[in-house]
Amino acid sequence: MSTSDYLNNAWYAAAWSSEVGRALLERTILEQPVLLYRKEDGAPVAIGNRCAHRFAPLGMGKLIGDTVQCRYHGLRYDGTGRCVLNPHADGMIPPRMAVPSYTLAEKHGLIWLWMGDPHKADADTIPDFSCHTDPALAFVGGVIEMKANYQLITDNLLDLAHGEFVHEGVLSSEAITRSRLQTIEQGTTIYSNRWMPSGEAIPAFAMIFDGHRPGQPVDQWAYMRWDAPAHMLLDVGITAVGQSRGEGAWIYGTDILTPKDTCSTYYFWGITRGYKIDDPAAGMLWREVIKQAFEGQDQVIIEAQQRMLGAQSLEQAGPVMFASDAAAQRARKRLAELVRKDAVPAPQNPDLSALRQRGAQSRSPILPAV
Repeated sequence: MSTSDYLNNAWYAAAWSSEVGRALLERTILEQPVLLYRKEDGAPVAIGNRCAHRFAPLGMGKLIGDTVQCRYHGLRYDGTGRCVLNPHADGMIPPRMAVPSYTLAEKHGLIWLWMGDPHKADADTIPDFSCHTDPALAFVGGVIEMKANYQLITDNLLDLAHGEFVHEGVLSSEAITRSRLQTIEQGTTIYSNRWMPSGEAIPAFAMIFDGHRPGQPVDQWAYMRWDAPAHMLLDVGITAVGQSRGEGAWIYGTDILTPKDTCSTYYFWGITRGYKIDDPAAGMLWREVIKQAFEGQDQVIIEAQQRMLGAQSLEQAGPVMFASDAAAQRARKRLAELVRKDAVPAPQNPDLSALRQRGAQSRSPILPAV
């Protein structure tokens, strides 16, 4: 695997907005060291994290006004990456004494970075994650660092057939294995939709559905939207057999993957719920579910998979595929085309709130809200 696996002309999540303040936040995006902070007026900044002098991490330094002072020799850099103070050599600042600066956008509760040609950057091509900041909904989120290539994690998310086996006791059910799967492509957006009628309740779904009785069959759904490079939004829910979305309970699951390097990934997760929106305990419960399911189950198997592959890509290893791999294979193909053409993704994302309104009374099957 190499940097050729990355789509440069695309937006990548670098941090949740809440993570970035008047402290220095270090991240590595597409193998590039990045430093994030906010200026005194609150505007976010993203510059290179490696001092041009002797390559010390600027994140070890400190903010002075809107500039970052390197801890090693005291050079200061402004929000454009330009060195504005050299306390040595009579204050001389060589023309090359600078670090990169990155185009960014703050949208949907996230700080997004554009690592490619800044002239191609258009914040309107950021996929729709407006559910994060919708006042009618409640949100919790976080970030996990996984020691695996981001495309392996994408494969896992676009093929939820693993749920019955990897997520035993949390997100497991025979209903997932026998679900009806539909894969749809619209432009550069791919949908992987699972409808699970009249089956065993997934444990984490059952906990959010007050109307569920143990042993009672339910209708469930898991509709995933993928946009390049690896931005996914999942609509999942549960209702009594034959009843509508509005009579059950549902959530949005955010899965945004940003490559740190070829074998490690920042996994930005979020849970947006349309029930008990004023109950903080409901959010805390989802944090615990994510800890069990993502860190205790998904992360373990995906990192083990990466260790088995080593430096090989999945394609080089030659896997044997079956029907449930369709969406993951299409996403890999679409991403490879975009990388080869150095193209910009064009998400096909209908308005989320309009989709929720349209699908509120739908039943058997429930209409997607992604």
